Amino acid sequence: MDIDHGRKALPAAGALLCSAVLLYFGTGFTPVAALTWLAPLPVLLVAPRVSGKAAAGLAFLAYLLSTANSWSFQLGSHDTPMWPVGVVMNVGMSLVFMFSVLAFRLQLRRGNALLAVVTGSAVWTGALYVVSVSNPMGLMGTFVTHQSDVPLVMQTAAVTGMWGVEFLLMLVPSTIAALLSSEVRLAGRMRAAAAAATLLALAVGAGALRLADDSGGTTTHRVAAIATNQKGWAPDLATPAARDLAAAYADQISDLPDGVRTVVLPEASFGSHEAAPAVLFEPMSRVAKARGMDVVVGFAHWEGKIKYNYALVFPATGGTPMKYLKHHDKVSPPGRELVTTSTQAGVEICLDVNFPQPSRTYAAAGTRLLAIPASDENDNGWQHSRTALLRGMENGQAVVWSARTGTVMVSDGWGRVLADARTGGPAPFTTVVADIPTGPGATPYTRFGDWFAWLCLALAALGLWLPRRP
Repeated sequence: MDIDHGRKALPAAGALLCSAVLLYFGTGFTPVAALTWLAPLPVLLVAPRVSGKAAAGLAFLAYLLSTANSWSFQLGSHDTPMWPVGVVMNVGMSLVFMFSVLAFRLQLRRGNALLAVVTGSAVWTGALYVVSVSNPMGLMGTFVTHQSDVPLVMQTAAVTGMWGVEFLLMLVPSTIAALLSSEVRLAGRMRAAAAAATLLALAVGAGALRLADDSGGTTTHRVAAIATNQKGWAPDLATPAARDLAAAYADQISDLPDGVRTVVLPEASFGSHEAAPAVLFEPMSRVAKARGMDVVVGFAHWEGKIKYNYALVFPATGGTPMKYLKHHDKVSPPGRELVTTSTQAGVEICLDVNFPQPSRTYAAAGTRLLAIPASDENDNGWQHSRTALLRGMENGQAVVWSARTGTVMVSDGWGRVLADARTGGPAPFTTVVADIPTGPGATPYTRFGDWFAWLCLALAALGLWLPRRP
């Protein structure tokens, strides 16, 4: 018994370590996208060969240890502090991974490789969907985020939303594990491999065709994102420093290349107890009209102790600025209205991209560009900018993302990053300018929403219910 236990313990420990290391480097704030596809494989290979409790422990610990790539950030974060938010996130994702591995193990030990592959992937995807609709902070930083700089993979999101990409990312390692298992006859393993290969080929082939099709992309829209490299949330326009910053921003906008039609500044670039402070409104209105561009500026307005988190749109034609009130805000009153610029760009703010709406509604209304002021915490800047890219990818919309203490980014409607840069350099501002081709616009996902997530929930329930094969 001791010898048998030792023979099982060593591979199990190796699988735990390998998956934890692959997840550590394949996820987080600086992921290696290729490793994300392989990370679940070691634990999936061992799971059918050990007890259910051992498989659950291996999967849970592997994912939990991998979250060490975010611990230092969580320990210093004010948005996602380690306690309780970070702990809940880390433990919750570890549980989702554990249940996915157990679902795979269940059907593989029942003798059905195809059901094992589908059920494990469906449990992963369906559980993440449940998390996304129940979590007040939405969802970011899952497997799909780490593929955001691989446009070929991301095209699936235009049909299935992020859920199709999540499914594929669990399907591939599950299929390899099933193919290498000895619990199922060879014919069953080959059927599972053939089905998964067909599905992957369809997704990649359709993605390649979509990237090759530039119909609707013959015209371009020049955009810019500008972010100060100074720290500080919503500097008060009653102070000389904030007034100087407003003037400096206006000068930066004036110096942009010819042809820029939309420029985006960060979330809460300024704050004021005045509803329309002249020191901000006058220079921004003047430069917007003089340069013929829409200028989107993050603005925090206090009425007593209540803060309103706005994005002000100073139109290229002059006139009164439009106000977009952040829809998903946990410390300020949330908005409900949508705002579209004169260049037909939909306006959002930062945390809004952690949710499917309002991006889908904008796309359904015909917008092909999202203008998004944001503010991050340095380490998570890349990850959050790619969450915005994902929303644009899902709905065929280009994205202009301008985040203080984070990343400024421009991506097109096919999810290709055209320009990006980290803020915080020695210069006063970080600026990117890019010509965005007119994107494809509303997608099947725009119309049908989270249909694939619901399909995964159904497949997960069916796969867990179906009995052992005779």
